Amino acid sequence: MEKETRRREPRPKKYESEVINIGRVTKVTKGGRHFRFSATVVVGDRKGKVGIGTGKANEVPDAISKAEQAANKNVVRVSIIEDRTIPHEAIGRRGASKVMLKPATEGTGVKAGGPVRAVLELAGVKDILSKSLGSNTKINMAYATLEALKSQKTIEEVAKLRGKKVEEIR
Repeated sequence: MEKETRRREPRPKKYESEVINIGRVTKVTKGGRHFRFSATVVVGDRKGKVGIGTGKANEVPDAISKAEQAANKNVVRVSIIEDRTIPHEAIGRRGASKVMLKPATEGTGVKAGGPVRAVLELAGVKDILSKSLGSNTKINMAYATLEALKSQKTIEEVAKLRGKKVEEIR
């Protein structure tokens, strides 16, 4: 009897990903130095879902794929109004890094650099102003941006929490 071999179809990727940081980690042993790589990756669907993950491996591609898997497990939904900006100003903190995010008018674009820009773009934010305060460690800045995005609440969400109507809050 011949076994029927089935090839698994690779699942289409749900999220786009962007590598934020690749670092070389060194472990010194009596036999010499042992190098490994750590990677930090952001994934998002550009429609309000975004996640960050880190991974370590002996080779860079392996570290990136591990980080991507970790990021896919940590995807969170963020509030975006009018499909382009955030509901209100917020400050996200992680370690010594602080990131301030401010909503912007239509056509402003993403005024952010480095890891902050990557997180915001993959989250689907199109118009925003940002300012990096404190330490500019790439990993902590990315997580601080995610914290600021997670703290966003729309008027509807606030009204529901307070048990009021949207008109009462405005």
